[in-house]
Amino acid sequence: MEENFEGQILTWFDHFHAHPEVSWKEFKTTETIAGILDELGVSYKRFSDVTGLIAEIGEGEEVIAVRADIDALWQEVDGVWQGNHSCGHDANISMVLGALLYVKNKQINKKIRFIFQPAEEKGSGSIAMIERGALENVSHLFGIHLRPAEELPLGKVAPSIHHGAGIFLEGKIIGTDAHGARPHQGKNAIDVVVALHQFIKSIYLSPFESYSVKLTRIIAGGENMNIIPGTAEFALDIRAQKNDILNKLQSKIEEGMTGISKLYEVEIQWNWVDYTPGAEVSAEAEAIANEAIRLVAGNEVAAPPVITSGSDDFHFYTVKHPEVKATMIGVGADLRPGLHHPKMTFNRSALDLGARILAETLRRA
Repeated sequence: MEENFEGQILTWFDHFHAHPEVSWKEFKTTETIAGILDELGVSYKRFSDVTGLIAEIGEGEEVIAVRADIDALWQEVDGVWQGNHSCGHDANISMVLGALLYVKNKQINKKIRFIFQPAEEKGSGSIAMIERGALENVSHLFGIHLRPAEELPLGKVAPSIHHGAGIFLEGKIIGTDAHGARPHQGKNAIDVVVALHQFIKSIYLSPFESYSVKLTRIIAGGENMNIIPGTAEFALDIRAQKNDILNKLQSKIEEGMTGISKLYEVEIQWNWVDYTPGAEVSAEAEAIANEAIRLVAGNEVAAPPVITSGSDDFHFYTVKHPEVKATMIGVGADLRPGLHHPKMTFNRSALDLGARILAETLRRA
């Protein structure tokens, strides 16, 4: 009789969904995963300075790895600020643990490493795991993630997700305050922000590339409406489908801010933060996942690769270790209204399917 762990996967999901923890504070989540692994007799390694853990089954020199991100978002839900699994990481944990169940008692001639990674939402959890040996001797790496309904319908599974690259800029304009009646005596930071806004809208790269630059925060002025503010803080959100296009955008933005600073005779300070690279998908890893989808669920379930403007720190693994062949499987789950929406919902029947396909992928890698 074929094994069926759907009930267990859903029980795990219910627990993780009800106990969200934000980045770097996934203490109880880590404890719960460790307890599950203890019950399954699976060895693992924990860390004294970061949350998350790394588990292994099997024997051999070759290591196939799979990653589950374990953190939740901090957001307002019905007027209350709280941890919230609106990005589906509770589903990812459950599918990866489910894959472990489905593959655990099968004949395997290699090690399979399960990376339960903290702080994906901060864009730095993957680097912490890399620094703690997560990719040692790894040849192939796989991930899995539910996709919004607009990207992938329920009952479809894609062998890869081509995330875009993203980075943020935090900036400060340092001019001179002035009386509203004497604007010539100051350096108006709002004028500089307006110039910056006009500049970023005039950045043109090839129309065949996907990219965007947006002002996402402006803080200027105080309670007095008759003071022209000399100081302002601002933030930019910069995204591109390809890593090299993101690099070009960064160069153009820095050149533009330098020119605006000279033109308006003000100082502009800036700092780049929270860089997340775009996907570097291995054709070999993608083919393995595609074969597993078709074997487990049929040819009609297999979908083309998903191309999305969203980002994921999963891709730091291959940026830091380009020799590792990696892909992230996308699972259609009728997920609505979208990832990071505080009321995000999805069809839970997708979890068992995702776990089975991931298990077969790990076996075939």
